[in-house]
Amino acid sequence: MNDAAPTSAAQGAHVCRNCGAHADGAYCPRCGQETTLALPTVRSMLRDAAGRYVALDGRMWRTLFALAFRPGFLTREYLAGRRKRYIRPARLFLVLSIGLFALLRFQGEPVHFRDETMTEATREETPRGIANAHDALDIGPDLAVQLDIGAGSWLDPLRRRIAQFNGLTRSGREDQLTAGMLRYGPYAAIVLLPLFALLLKMLYLGRWRAYPHRPRRYAAHLIFGAHNHAFAFLAGMLLALAPHGPLSFALIAWTIVYFLWSLKVVYGGRWSGLFARALVTSMVYCVFFGAVVVCLMIAAILLG
Repeated sequence: MNDAAPTSAAQGAHVCRNCGAHADGAYCPRCGQETTLALPTVRSMLRDAAGRYVALDGRMWRTLFALAFRPGFLTREYLAGRRKRYIRPARLFLVLSIGLFALLRFQGEPVHFRDETMTEATREETPRGIANAHDALDIGPDLAVQLDIGAGSWLDPLRRRIAQFNGLTRSGREDQLTAGMLRYGPYAAIVLLPLFALLLKMLYLGRWRAYPHRPRRYAAHLIFGAHNHAFAFLAGMLLALAPHGPLSFALIAWTIVYFLWSLKVVYGGRWSGLFARALVTSMVYCVFFGAVVVCLMIAAILLG
């Protein structure tokens, strides 16, 4: 009876505790769980979390260097199938977007809004969709809000939120607007990314025979957009940390050059067509961005 116990224990050591399959190696061949189940140390837990969510290893520094100084390179590498050595675009986009808004929130400086409201001349130059939104949302010189939301008792909670916001001082309203926009900013970035990719797909329709390596599928445009937005987030973090002066000007200039250069690397084509597409992309994207800012302000006011 004493001889049977070690045999049973030895057999149990080769059985996966998760799925019950026979597992001789370090990992189960059926479910992939490790066979050594000793409790991890705090250091190993932190290292695993960093490697899983942020990739604090050679891939991170390799990716950030390419992202900052080699426009379009990460997109070309990803589309060519060389993906293991770099952080994936979605993770890079999410981590840097959250990092930017967290940094802005940590700095704690509220956005100072202008005292004047939208003038009639500005209203005429504004796209119709945003102008109509401004008709429904009116923010006065002291940031008091008048929102035309119609009648109905079911809208009373929204009216109470607006009244509560209007009851704050101007500095209190600026603080709530800033906090709300920073809180919901990452979600707005996620909304802008697919719109940016759709815009690129529309602008680069056709001429596939002349440029066979040009991205065609929507997913490829999405990858390009994720990398360029990630660079914008990285540049925004550096701008937030850098003092105003030549360094800030250099970062802004490099951001403009970066976008044009990345278009050339990934999509090719003549510079004349590239500049035309970049101009259209910038103008339409600004409209999207303005609409998202209006939505962020409404969310900051109504959701607090």
